[in-house]
Amino acid sequence: MARKAVILPGNGAGDVFRSNWYGWANEKLNEIPDFSSTLKNMPDPITARRSIWLPFMKNELSVDENTIVIGHSSGACAAIRYAEENKVLGIILVGAYTSDLGDVNEAESGYFKDPWRWEEARSNAKFIVQFGSTDDPFLPWNEQEAVAKGLNAELKKYDDKGHFMNSTFPELINVVKEKLASS
Repeated sequence: MARKAVILPGNGAGDVFRSNWYGWANEKLNEIPDFSSTLKNMPDPITARRSIWLPFMKNELSVDENTIVIGHSSGACAAIRYAEENKVLGIILVGAYTSDLGDVNEAESGYFKDPWRWEEARSNAKFIVQFGSTDDPFLPWNEQEAVAKGLNAELKKYDDKGHFMNSTFPELINVVKEKLASS
């Protein structure tokens, strides 16, 4: 039972290894003993369709009950939807939201067409941590709060991280290490 992480980027990220904190975090996570992390360029990277991403997570990324799914933005929506129907070790959400925010591309993704099944997602994950920032220029705080409340997530609230698009993210690495030590 090798424990592992999978990093799901936000839509439109381009080469994920050079986008935001993804490549940096993947490298740091792979330094943790007896743990591995996977980061891949996703299919359909602009729209991030649920109908494409969720099967890719299962079939190509091998997300299972030993996987910590780390999702940023659209990747956070994918992580929640995946956990609604599949057991995972845990989910770590970064910049999560509940609606298409009136954006056509977000609406086409398919994540917002049916009600969120918070209880199912909660029961399929041993832990849920959410990073959110009140100064996120894309996501209203009330949407981020709704995710945290619905999932009863351990909320890491900031007021100065925006949409978490920096090149490093040490707080994330610390949370993964903490969860691995306690599970």
